[in-house]
Amino acid sequence: MELMESIRLNAKKHSKRIVLPEGAEERTVKAANLIIKESLAEIILLGDKKEIETLADKWELSNISKAMIIDPKNHTKKDVYTDLLLEIRKHKGLSRELAIKLVEDPLYLATLMIKNGDADGEVAGAMNATGDVLRPAFQIIKTLPGISVVSGAFIMIIPDKSFGDNGILVFADCAVHPTPSARELAQIAVATAKTANAIAGLEPRVAMLSFSTKGSAKSPEVTKVQEATRIVMEMYPDLLIDGELQADAAIIEKIGKSKAPDSKIAGKANVLVFPNLESGNIAYKLVQRLAHAEAIGPVLQGMAAPINDLSRGCSIDDIVNLVAITANQAAAM
Repeated sequence: MELMESIRLNAKKHSKRIVLPEGAEERTVKAANLIIKESLAEIILLGDKKEIETLADKWELSNISKAMIIDPKNHTKKDVYTDLLLEIRKHKGLSRELAIKLVEDPLYLATLMIKNGDADGEVAGAMNATGDVLRPAFQIIKTLPGISVVSGAFIMIIPDKSFGDNGILVFADCAVHPTPSARELAQIAVATAKTANAIAGLEPRVAMLSFSTKGSAKSPEVTKVQEATRIVMEMYPDLLIDGELQADAAIIEKIGKSKAPDSKIAGKANVLVFPNLESGNIAYKLVQRLAHAEAIGPVLQGMAAPINDLSRGCSIDDIVNLVAITANQAAAM
């Protein structure tokens, strides 16, 4: 079974409530119609109800009538969300007047709905910049306990099935945090292992990557990866993780046995944690182009609830797939 098909089937089992703040955007409305048709999630669209219904009629989207449509400027819980935002941001001296304006912003309203238990996850970014999507999430949803850093993972589906688990590997961080400290890198490793299990169904075998394998080189960059590995091992002794490993030692069994003969991970890794964003982003793009791999993501990880950001050049299928992934994350939480 194809991985994306498996992700969609799992989403159907849980019927999670996913809020789409860009409710009148064409690709979003058309994606919502398909999501409802396939029962991948319960959809909440934010926007003017008449406008969305007019667009649905224009494009013959018959399933939009089954979505919950909420007008950010006029709905029954506006005061509830305003009070919630004031409580969350009281240390910043937020005024009620400004709170009301923020509640009318679909990106803020979406996160407040999740915080209040009225939605399980959010997908946005078809018409908003990443910073605008994530700002309310950081302010309202915040990160998971014990996690201080948000990162972005890619699920890589590689035609050569000898790598990872039948050609599936998870790469991180490839999207968010430029220069993580050792402790932040450890948090990224743990979050990525959880993503690999929740979304790809993998039993994670995590390789902490470097240009060194088991002390073959000395530098502060190598020491950082060694320290991050030690932190994870202390915090999660049952997690299969090893480092520092060079990329070939992590994924090619013969080289792994040669360079790190005592490692349980070397040559068998299915989760690759890169030492910084620069190396992670370069690596996933090279694998995507040179190995003709499918790159699913970025999947944002580390947030206390699943919130995922689209590219503004996304397709309808991209939105459908990311909603299914978000539903899987919500189910795992």
